[in-house]
Amino acid sequence: MPLPFDDDEFDDGRSGGLVAKQAAGDNAAPLSISEISNLLKRTVEDRFGFVRLRGELSGVKRAASGHLYCALKDDKAVIDGVMWRGGAQRLAFRPEDGVEVIATGKLTTYPGRSKYQIVIETMEIAGEGALLALLEKLRARLAAEGLFAPERKRELPFLPQVIGVVTSPTGAVIRDILHRLDDRFPSHVLVWPVLVQGEGAAGQVANAVRGFSAIQPGGPVPRPDLVIVARGGGSIEDLWSFNEEVVVRAVAESSIPVISAVGHETDTTLCDYAADRRAPTPTAAAEMAVPVRLDLAATLDELAYRKRRCALRPVTLGRERLEARVQRLPKPEAILAAKAQKLDDLSERLRRGLRDEAAAKREQLGRTASRLSLPLLRHRMERSEERLARTGLIPRLLTRRWAMARDGLAPVSRVLPQLDPKRPLERGYVLAKGPDGRALTSREAAAREALLTLEFRDGELTVAVGTEAPAPLAKAPEPSPEASAAKRHARPKPDETRQGDLF
Repeated sequence: MPLPFDDDEFDDGRSGGLVAKQAAGDNAAPLSISEISNLLKRTVEDRFGFVRLRGELSGVKRAASGHLYCALKDDKAVIDGVMWRGGAQRLAFRPEDGVEVIATGKLTTYPGRSKYQIVIETMEIAGEGALLALLEKLRARLAAEGLFAPERKRELPFLPQVIGVVTSPTGAVIRDILHRLDDRFPSHVLVWPVLVQGEGAAGQVANAVRGFSAIQPGGPVPRPDLVIVARGGGSIEDLWSFNEEVVVRAVAESSIPVISAVGHETDTTLCDYAADRRAPTPTAAAEMAVPVRLDLAATLDELAYRKRRCALRPVTLGRERLEARVQRLPKPEAILAAKAQKLDDLSERLRRGLRDEAAAKREQLGRTASRLSLPLLRHRMERSEERLARTGLIPRLLTRRWAMARDGLAPVSRVLPQLDPKRPLERGYVLAKGPDGRALTSREAAAREALLTLEFRDGELTVAVGTEAPAPLAKAPEPSPEASAAKRHARPKPDETRQGDLF
């Protein structure tokens, strides 16, 4: 069945058909997606090869490769941006969301997503207000981590032996610090030269602070007791390196107390918040670091004087009290006057008494001598001889009493020698004793001892139990009973030169 109309009748080459056909005389070949994307890319890059855009950062993130991806926006539009790793490393600040910046670069397209973006070459903060807003935002974030807490602050050493200074070696700051230290108290100063502004300054300052903390005590380089981070005054852009997070963290983590002396008195950086002490100027930092030597010497002299006064004060008070007591004491002459007078009186009385006593005795001797005569003495002697002759002193009675007493003692004298435990030793017996000096009375008791002490008539002998006994000696003949009795009853010969006893 034929169609009601013919397609060729209405085909003018512009209406779409089922199959794409190229019209007669048409030289516009269809473009691929890649071709049109490349055409757009070249057109955009040629037209917008250099642009400066002002906007607020949003969606800032760093890739593992180091590239920085973000978006710039205002109140009506958004454009994506990318900053390659080399440019991102040279940034003088840390990009964060909400910071208004001025980005310089070129526009390009990204064919993979059919979108255009700006390749950022440089990025700067748009004005001082935006910079202060970024600074406040960073300060709030670091303060929330506790880096600025007052309890983290440490006391500065009273008299540091070595002082480390992080600053530029060619500026006036280091000369001011050295001059002030020389005036107040000359100290050993170690200078770590760094850039104080511009690209790489923050990294150098942070490395210097960490480098001082890494010095070991006792090494070839002395370890500082105090670190001063110093820089002269300038604008907020000039001082921005000391607001960088890397510097703030290095100062907060320093194991050595840090004084921050960045800028002049009105300048404030985040390094000042993290340091243990903030100085308004570098010169003031040197004054905080060391005391005045002359003042110390004067203080020492004053303390020494007060020490001497304290030491001598008890002596002075004692001398004053002693003098006061001496003044209240009576005079020695007044104390001895009465005793001396009494002594003189007694001496005079003694002389008179001796003289009177001698006179009385002389008179008594005269009276007695008058009664003494030779016939009277001779008469008294004769009467005494007669009285002695009449006394009946018979020697036989004394001899009898002496014999009766001797007969009573004879039995006792015979029994007493027999009770002496050492008397048998005279007859050849031996007394066996143990190590403790106790007498052994049985063979069994002697066998239990390792050593025995044998006591003889003339001494002791220690022997070991179990040794062979020596051969028995010939026993001396015992005296006869008559000889023993005679020996016991024998009387000692009286001493010819000794005077005999009356009784």
